[in-house]
Amino acid sequence: MSGKVFLIGAGPGDPRLLTVGAAQCLRQADVVVYDHLADESILSYVPAEAERIYVGKQSCKHTMRQENINILLADKADEGKTVVRLKGGDPFVFGRGGEEALALLARGIPFEILPGVTSAISVPAYAGIPVTHRGVAVSFAVVTGHEDPTKAESHIRWEHLATGVDTLIFLMGVANLPLITKNLMAHGRPADTPAAIIRWGTRSNQETYVTTVGEAAEMVQRDSIRPPAIFIVGDVVNLREQLRWFDRADLRPLHGRRILVTRARTQASALTERLSALGAECIETPVIRITPPSDAYTALDEAIGKLDSYHWLIFTSVNGVEHFFARLHIAGKDTRALGYAKIAAIGAATSDTLRGYGIHADLVPQEFRAEAVADALRAILPVRARVLLPRAQEARDFLPESLRSYGAAVDVVPAYETVPELDGGEEIAKRLTNGEIDLVTFTSSSTVKNLVKLLGNISPLQHTKIACIGPVTAETVHSFALEPDMIASTYTIDGLVACIKENFK
Repeated sequence: MSGKVFLIGAGPGDPRLLTVGAAQCLRQADVVVYDHLADESILSYVPAEAERIYVGKQSCKHTMRQENINILLADKADEGKTVVRLKGGDPFVFGRGGEEALALLARGIPFEILPGVTSAISVPAYAGIPVTHRGVAVSFAVVTGHEDPTKAESHIRWEHLATGVDTLIFLMGVANLPLITKNLMAHGRPADTPAAIIRWGTRSNQETYVTTVGEAAEMVQRDSIRPPAIFIVGDVVNLREQLRWFDRADLRPLHGRRILVTRARTQASALTERLSALGAECIETPVIRITPPSDAYTALDEAIGKLDSYHWLIFTSVNGVEHFFARLHIAGKDTRALGYAKIAAIGAATSDTLRGYGIHADLVPQEFRAEAVADALRAILPVRARVLLPRAQEARDFLPESLRSYGAAVDVVPAYETVPELDGGEEIAKRLTNGEIDLVTFTSSSTVKNLVKLLGNISPLQHTKIACIGPVTAETVHSFALEPDMIASTYTIDGLVACIKENFK
């Protein structure tokens, strides 16, 4: 049986603009044939086992000719596969999606088209410029700015376009701006008409240059403005000062900042979402992966088998909670098996996770670190107390040693293990050394150790700022002869985000 091809638009750059339908298609893909994407995090929807084929086109640099892309799509579908053709923006707005659809039709390949959010409308909106506005503009036109200037005749009807439409949006037009503005003015568009050049639209490094039709070409030359950018012409540009939101420092204080997130892949989104909401461009490079412990839960399962013998259970992380309760359920038990044991949690996130399992922690110290738990338990531990501490396979020994010094019997059992991710070190080292990353975030000691291991040495980290979730993580940074620039006073993701926001403000 023949497969099927989905021609879908990825949107202009901000991954939040990917449509629900596009995400659904990506999740069921056997093959993804994709262009140069402004944000490759969109590919995270693609199954790990799916084949990924890059055919990206950038200015004057084509990885694969269009004719060959057409053949590739049909051939993969002929193998019975679900093929997603992922294109930036919208496939039918200067995306050559029509050509691909016709080629599939000629081969008898079924296809569907899922429109994407086009940069023609979304990029001006992110700059605070509506393409239409009551009393200002009732029409707009989207025009290619990529016409070959050496052609004998332009396909653009300048005599009608220049004054016949209120708002003009030229895509891919920076290189040809002298020709575009010359034709507009020659056909009646006043030189003092407001205009704007918007570069890297909808991304955290978006730049907006406000000018006029008469001065735009000179501005591009003077300020060395390079693609990708769009050029918008019309009185709606005057609304930017009132409607701008994406690059306002008071609303999005991290706009333009590039921040490296080193948490495990399954946990990175919480930090990424908070930083992105403040305007940052987050580069997710997980340096750790959470796996079962090396003893395959043997010690944890044994401890679960005698839960009624413990006076206290102490959880030091969200991972510890989740792995403990997963094994509890596998053992055919639920929270009733905890009996009269009291529960301690380090940190608000760990406490919140416990509540999700119906457990309200008896002890959550104000300072989210092992020292505070030990101090709080010292006065309330019963004589010859038995304590269960399910935690990471490798962790500090301060807490169990302190509790033993108080006379408690402590069973430390591995609930999970953090192992290093070893891919992507060369690329991250290059970006750090070139100053392309403004900040590296560390949320645990293991993220520090494993990033240094991934990079090979500490040298790349000397070119950027470092933010730590708390003093224990900061101590690990110090152990590598590095100096943290920011240390959160509240040892949570929210506390880390607040610290970063305050420092960059």
